[in-house]
Amino acid sequence: MAAVLVLRYGARGGRRALRETFEKLLIANRGEIACRVIKTCKKMGIKTVAIHSDVDANAVHVKMADEAVCVGPAPTSKSYLNMDAIMEVIKKTRAQAVHPGYGFLSENKEFARRLAAEGVTFIGPDTHAIQAMGDKIESKLLAKNAKVNTIPGFDGVVKDADEAVRIAREIGYPVMIKASAGGGGKGMRIAWDDEETREGFRFSSQEAASSFGDDRLLIEKFIDNPRHIEIQVLADKHGNALWLNERECSIQRRNQKVVEEAPSTFLDSETRRAMGEQAVALAKAVKYSSAGTVEFLVDSSKNFYFLEMNTRLQVEHPVTECITGLDLVQEMIRVAKGYPLRHKQADIPINGWAVECRVYAEDPYKSFGLPSIGKLSQYQEPLHVPSVRVDSGIEQGSDISIYYDPMISKLITYGSNRAEALRRMEEALDNYVIRGVTHNISLLREVIIHPRFVQGDISTKFLPEVYPDGFKGHQLTDHERRELLATAASLYVAEQLRSQRFLGTPRIPIAKSKRSSWELSVHLGDGIYPVAVSKDGSSFSVEVDGMKLNVTSEWNLALPLLSVTIDGTQRTVQRLSRDASGKTSIQFLGTVYKLQVLTKAAAELSKYMPEKAAEDTSSILRSPMPGAVVAVSVKPGDMVSEGQEICVIEAMKMQNSMIAAKTGKVKAVHCKAGDTVGEGDLLVELE
Repeated sequence: MAAVLVLRYGARGGRRALRETFEKLLIANRGEIACRVIKTCKKMGIKTVAIHSDVDANAVHVKMADEAVCVGPAPTSKSYLNMDAIMEVIKKTRAQAVHPGYGFLSENKEFARRLAAEGVTFIGPDTHAIQAMGDKIESKLLAKNAKVNTIPGFDGVVKDADEAVRIAREIGYPVMIKASAGGGGKGMRIAWDDEETREGFRFSSQEAASSFGDDRLLIEKFIDNPRHIEIQVLADKHGNALWLNERECSIQRRNQKVVEEAPSTFLDSETRRAMGEQAVALAKAVKYSSAGTVEFLVDSSKNFYFLEMNTRLQVEHPVTECITGLDLVQEMIRVAKGYPLRHKQADIPINGWAVECRVYAEDPYKSFGLPSIGKLSQYQEPLHVPSVRVDSGIEQGSDISIYYDPMISKLITYGSNRAEALRRMEEALDNYVIRGVTHNISLLREVIIHPRFVQGDISTKFLPEVYPDGFKGHQLTDHERRELLATAASLYVAEQLRSQRFLGTPRIPIAKSKRSSWELSVHLGDGIYPVAVSKDGSSFSVEVDGMKLNVTSEWNLALPLLSVTIDGTQRTVQRLSRDASGKTSIQFLGTVYKLQVLTKAAAELSKYMPEKAAEDTSSILRSPMPGAVVAVSVKPGDMVSEGQEICVIEAMKMQNSMIAAKTGKVKAVHCKAGDTVGEGDLLVELE
């Protein structure tokens, strides 16, 4: 089983199999995908060159590569999208090939053309395929000609907002407005009426220009409540092409995938084959060579429609590697060097099940994930859990900045079946230590244990349907609440006992006999619960709600992970913080809970402590995330209506409209276009 998770290269796959390969390869990317490519290159005996911006000088991919060169300042337009600087590095280092990863220049035909002109191999398809498939308008026409099922829509470039409204009316609402050159959820908006079409056109064109340097948009019918299922294809320069099964990518927020798996619970062998054959037909129609992905929308009747083709390695490629045993990066390098594919369609298996969770530095309680920035003060991947793979490009001490995608890692688990893969994912998420930034592990864990997800009843609307009022974290059952209260009380007592000892010896030799029972009061949410704790060896007997629970652990409070057994049930918890007032934060079942543990006497006295008055947020607008101010729509003295746009904040290439919470007069504006703002910064005040 390990062979499908760990990248291994035997006589067939290593350098011995490639009698001639590249001596040096440059990775035109950053983060986890750059690290992923470097790992395969090392196994193949290929030297690597990393590029980086000035803020990424100490990044993991820079340390892993044989050489590293700075290509500019932090903004992507001046570094990772700076073709002139990258071409100079290629010449300077004499790299023979370039792997673009995903995003950035991976689907830029001009970059591929410039590389070809310099005699440098692009690890990807030829320029004509990038142009044909990278342009959503042209790719849709080609798909139609290749007899691939397509979505009804306007096969041309939308000129302005007025034309967008006219086209949307002709197609019929709802419609999808999206960047012609885009991908990864950038530059995409769903519109249900004329007003949303105009707003969507504005934001999509701005995001498209920012992310891809191309603001052209197209409009097509939005298929409500579909599944997002994609087919991995692999083709060589000799006319051979394979489909490597499907990936289920329906769990999304803001058109970006969050959880992926392979295979899909929904497809039968007949539908899988039909989708695979259409994907290969499209690849052959454009003489495609390399790894690529054909994305489909699939309705409840298993009708499928071509969405787009990504002419690059996909973010979620690891789940395909797990169930097929192939290393897609290695296959891409072999194809680029001119070798034919080593496999036939009949050789491609579905062995077991793989699930991938995208771990982001995001606050899942804000629109299912608004970006968070900061330094990873503590970081520990759950690699001790069986059958776990973590693709990451960060380490303890790394910075998550506003300039790039907030992904921390891709967490992948494998099992002989789906249930086993999901159990391992649950364990891996519980054992993942991430401190210093807000992360989305609570959301990921809730998704994979939700009955609908477990049953395979999912669509691209899963998150808003399951959490119509937004994500609120894990909702504790009465039994789980008692487990949490017992754990918090036991931790408090263990801390008290530890503070009485010094190097394993009581601090005061003449101290009275050891205390063995504690009367505590634990505050959780809106409730205050009396808890009685008594010590029995290394265990605690805890009484909550009149019920006794036995809590056992090694009580090593210095470790970031604490394995606690409560009445025979093992839980992995993390105590994230504590202070002298008894306040503590505990990660339990994936969600962080804030509690306060006090002695009975201290709880009585705390009633007399004044509480801080809550801030009136209706008259002020604070930034919900760190980012850059793109536009400010008001000035002091202006009258604004409830819901009116006040300003636009861009974070991690996504633009977010900030609106007024009430009707009123603008008292003060504390930001201007171009400003960098932090989470919670005051933007605008109303009278």
